[in-house]
Amino acid sequence: MDKYVCTICGYVYDEEKGDIAQGVKPGTPFSKLPKDWFCEQCEVGKEDFEKM
Repeated sequence: MDKYVCTICGYVYDEEKGDIAQGVKPGTPFSKLPKDWFCEQCEVGKEDFEKM
């Protein structure tokens, strides 16, 4: 599983852990995140993340 880092604040989305706060189950690939998903720390969209 991959990890993606927010280029604005450094928050890491870990596919293995998901994002429980936003209802994203563990094991959810970054590419399958909802279109309206956002960084839980600085609230930018997926376009501001890059693969680690």
